[in-house]
Amino acid sequence: MAEGPRKPLRFTTQKSLAHRLVLSTLTGRPIHVSQIRPSSPTNPGLAPHEISFLRLLEAVTNGSHIEISYTGSTLVYRPGLITGSSPSSGASGGVIKHELPAGCTRAVSYFLIPLCLLAPFSKAPVNVLFTGPGVITSATSTGDMSADSVRTAILPLYAQFGIEREIELRILRRSNPGPGGKGGAGEVQLVFGHQVRLPKTIHLLNPGRVKRIRGVAYCTGVSASNNARIIEAARGILNPMTGDTYIFSDVSSASFLPTGDKSNPNAKTKVGIGFGLSLVAESSTGCLYSADLASPSGGGQTPEDIGQQCAYQLLESISAGGAVSLAATPTVLTLMAMGSEDVGRLQMGRDILGTEEIVGLARDLRTFGASGWGIRDTTSGPETDVVVSVVGRGVGNVGRKIA
Repeated sequence: MAEGPRKPLRFTTQKSLAHRLVLSTLTGRPIHVSQIRPSSPTNPGLAPHEISFLRLLEAVTNGSHIEISYTGSTLVYRPGLITGSSPSSGASGGVIKHELPAGCTRAVSYFLIPLCLLAPFSKAPVNVLFTGPGVITSATSTGDMSADSVRTAILPLYAQFGIEREIELRILRRSNPGPGGKGGAGEVQLVFGHQVRLPKTIHLLNPGRVKRIRGVAYCTGVSASNNARIIEAARGILNPMTGDTYIFSDVSSASFLPTGDKSNPNAKTKVGIGFGLSLVAESSTGCLYSADLASPSGGGQTPEDIGQQCAYQLLESISAGGAVSLAATPTVLTLMAMGSEDVGRLQMGRDILGTEEIVGLARDLRTFGASGWGIRDTTSGPETDVVVSVVGRGVGNVGRKIA
């Protein structure tokens, strides 16, 4: 007798919605999410960036079924097969063009990091072009990292799992948050061409010592001297720590968007104006620590403030300990849980392990059928670190299974 459809796993509120959707797609378990901003008087239900992410999932999968209630406060998602940018998915020339709405307040990394988690398990290579008035490539006040940090601090981690070929993130047009923190009209393309049956089991137990620091200072639509001021302020703090510090400078012009003025249809305005800094520290064992900061959309911060605060943020990330930074921990732990049925080990700082985000991730993984984590004190590292043991679930790539 054939089994009936699986009952959806039930969640509440919009917290970690994107990651829960990724776990649902990887494991094939449908989910039911309720109480999504039910008490908001002006904007109840799903936000524009969450609806846009659902559209992205629909584009890179085949057979996904999405139901949203009339108020948008309840969502039912039944995942399909991850097809990537195959011709059957509607990709034009092998590229899926995904447009972000003007009301989007999240950086493009909100979409990139979950998409990178899905890409290794896809049936075909993933090639997505993010465009539209809502693309923000810089860091944001909501806590999103910049596209530069995704390229330099997140994507290199996939090599630890044996995923390293044909992976590229191209920042075609830079942008900072516009008025009200919304939109920026940037353009970013993700190419992820390395698909695997199962990620390798990893053992990251030696953070090592920081040997080099690299960074990118960027400005959009403002004077290039802002970059020089950012770099000088950051190097004043970082140079005494390590002699190998180099920060690149990237200057670009701002994008123009129509104003929407009916009396003057041809009128356009500059959007995405601002500056920021992305820093990445690499240790002697290949561990990466990142920091990000960008000027707020309302202004009020000098380039010197941005440079100094970002440098202190990087030092704080390093001092938290462990072999991965807080920003990269969900990616590493998820790949470990989805890998082969073996025990992987990861050294983490206690402060990182105890954050609400990581505790919530552990609960979500357990809900989706993954094993619980084993935690013990480290024997060789500092006392502030612990070793987390994760047993892989062996989910693997359905599109690459051998009959």
